[in-house]
Amino acid sequence: MQDNSALDAFMVNYLNNFSPTGFEMPGQKLWMEYMRPLVDEFITDAYGTVVGVVNPGQPYKVVVEAHADEISWFVAYINSDGFIYVKRNGGSDPVIAPSKRVCIHTPNGIVRGVFGWPAIHLRKTKDDAPKLTNIFIDVGAKDDKEVKAMGIHVGTVITFEDEVMELNNKYIVGRGLDNRMGGYILSQVAKHLKETGHQVPFTLYFVNAVQEEVGLRGAQMIAERLNPDVALVLDVTHDTSTPMIDKIEEGDLRCGRGPVLTIGPAVHNKVLRVIRDIAEVHEISHQIDAASRSTGTDADAFAYSNAGVPTALISLPLRYMHTTVEMVNKEDLADTIKLLAEVVKGLEAGNSYSYFD
Repeated sequence: MQDNSALDAFMVNYLNNFSPTGFEMPGQKLWMEYMRPLVDEFITDAYGTVVGVVNPGQPYKVVVEAHADEISWFVAYINSDGFIYVKRNGGSDPVIAPSKRVCIHTPNGIVRGVFGWPAIHLRKTKDDAPKLTNIFIDVGAKDDKEVKAMGIHVGTVITFEDEVMELNNKYIVGRGLDNRMGGYILSQVAKHLKETGHQVPFTLYFVNAVQEEVGLRGAQMIAERLNPDVALVLDVTHDTSTPMIDKIEEGDLRCGRGPVLTIGPAVHNKVLRVIRDIAEVHEISHQIDAASRSTGTDADAFAYSNAGVPTALISLPLRYMHTTVEMVNKEDLADTIKLLAEVVKGLEAGNSYSYFD
């Protein structure tokens, strides 16, 4: 068992919790409980997005946002021998599934299982590579009737079992860091504002949105409801220094060099300039990435909402995205928290960020 005593207890609990897309409520409730003493009130919506509100009722509105959901699987088919075939819920990767332990979330509680896989001696062709049509889960049942008696049915959600650990005193490793680490950063910024007694001159919304992994759905809903004047979105991005990644295509971004600021059509240049200036004043290391079209994050949902919200994206470098060993650097995490906190404190109420001013 990994000793996580050196890590923040809330972070470990939050990361270990299961929050599959469409079923985020256990994680949202944990986040709300932590945020309760740090905000003035909560807003929630029908699909599970949670908003912690500071200084409500002000005419100028600022959003800081992350998404709460993690990739997972659905039961798609149970054959007569009791083996379970799956569909993706978000960007789940069939290649990493074989030999992984899983938790199957039934109405009766969690049922344990494994993604089984034939031994290397029995795999003879390239067609034996893992893919959606051949990966399967074994729950130790003799037939489909026994599987169904466990409470497992088509549509039951499945997550990997892996939990968070620390690596070399430098990295935090686990599943679902994309993007519950963003929710953790929001919580630490809220904590900083509360502990320092900083009073923001606007209404500040800490938004933990659902269903990003299936198309930014939660962010789209809450962006239209809140209609903020400016939005700062948190997510993760790829550390491209590891093997098998083409830096010519993906850029040169690395864990340990600080948060990543994105330049692209969805990112408002004036908001980005504010963030870069604050990073330089406070000597916070940061990196720059370019997005040729959309960012692929909730920043797009805010930027391209009905009113068009001036939006910027701050990303935490991460290795091995959409696996059970996602990795972030502890110094990057601290720098991202510091940067977002200083940006929130540096924003001015009333700034339209208009290119015509």
